[in-house]
Amino acid sequence: MARFIIHGGRSISGIHTPPGNKNAALPMLAACLLTDEPVRLTNIPLIEDVTTMLGILDDLGVSIERKGHSVLLCARGIRKRTLNEKLCRAVRSSILFAGPMVARHSMVKLFPPGGDVIGRRRLDVHFDGLRQLGVHVKGRRDYTFTARRIVPAHVLLEEASVTATENVVMAACLGEGTTTIFNAACEPHVQDLCGLLIRMGADITGAGTNYITVTGKRALHGATHRVSPDYIEASSFLAAAAVTGGELTVVGAKPEHYASIGRGFRKLGMRWTIDNNIVRLNANAKLRTRNDFGAAVPSIEDGPWPAFPSDLMSVAIVAATQAGGTMLFFEKMFESRMYFVDRLIDMGARIVQCDPHRVIVSGPASLHGTRQSSPDIRAGMALLLAALCARGETVIENAQSIDRGYEEVDRRLRRLGADIVREEN
Repeated sequence: MARFIIHGGRSISGIHTPPGNKNAALPMLAACLLTDEPVRLTNIPLIEDVTTMLGILDDLGVSIERKGHSVLLCARGIRKRTLNEKLCRAVRSSILFAGPMVARHSMVKLFPPGGDVIGRRRLDVHFDGLRQLGVHVKGRRDYTFTARRIVPAHVLLEEASVTATENVVMAACLGEGTTTIFNAACEPHVQDLCGLLIRMGADITGAGTNYITVTGKRALHGATHRVSPDYIEASSFLAAAAVTGGELTVVGAKPEHYASIGRGFRKLGMRWTIDNNIVRLNANAKLRTRNDFGAAVPSIEDGPWPAFPSDLMSVAIVAATQAGGTMLFFEKMFESRMYFVDRLIDMGARIVQCDPHRVIVSGPASLHGTRQSSPDIRAGMALLLAALCARGETVIENAQSIDRGYEEVDRRLRRLGADIVREEN
């Protein structure tokens, strides 16, 4: 267990280089199971979820050579087809082993995945998508996937689930024939996974749209691939600079990742410029909500890409506490994402929770330090932002939950001017 101790009131400024995208790296680790040749991934983020996924691969018999932000994986010597139960329950992304394992080894048994408790996160879309490829799924307390072969199909996903799309795409890569996936997720990390699979010899078109076509192959081969930078992490740091009156330059960014995010943050008065792969936020930006047409109260609503990302809703709510005016936040994807706002109210935020999906924030509010506990990755990062702009000392317990998604967040914030220390307890 760990805690962060933060003394607020110091601006976050400087140059920030985001690590690799967590949500791209995790399915790529699972994708190494699709071939018996080595797969090298670079720019892997040094986070707890990556460590857990590597632990599952190691337990299966995958050869792993890890050096800094690079990992070399070879799944030639798979010795079992049942995933480690404890590790499965520690991370949501363990469900991503279903598609590649059943496609290449005809069978896999895994256990209900863990991860953040931000609402009911259904697995039905995974099960139904794989069933349409000829996979038999059974079980309640654990799940067994079996298939003699992957049967190409016209797959219609019930919802545009990111991980279900990734599972179906990976399985379809080893189905000899053409599979089409309609209502596929379009997120940048889905596109990045497809980029790796194409390097491995897969025939995939339509990544980045809701209609993906996969022409399966008998086998895939090894490849080297660099994980794209994490735009969620970078946007969190941009928000940290904005609420503390700082100036931040993000280098190594992909401009196309920031269009929908910038549209949401502009409603709070946050503006940045993009030049090639550099995002710049100027100092002392005036945070103020921008009314909708007719002077209506503005709203920020999340949804599947290219809508505003759910993973940034918590951070945006903190930014709204420092912006003049009123903003409605509508969280459509997870019914428990908003429950962390009670902690912000304890710090002095003026927030009304209308229901599990909607909150109204009025600002600016003068926040003060308190003792808190991080409930999940994204809410934990939001509490860190609140602590950075609060008066006095804030203690955030369960800090290791933030480590699951943010690489060395305390060290990176210190380098940008934050007064933050980590204590192990």
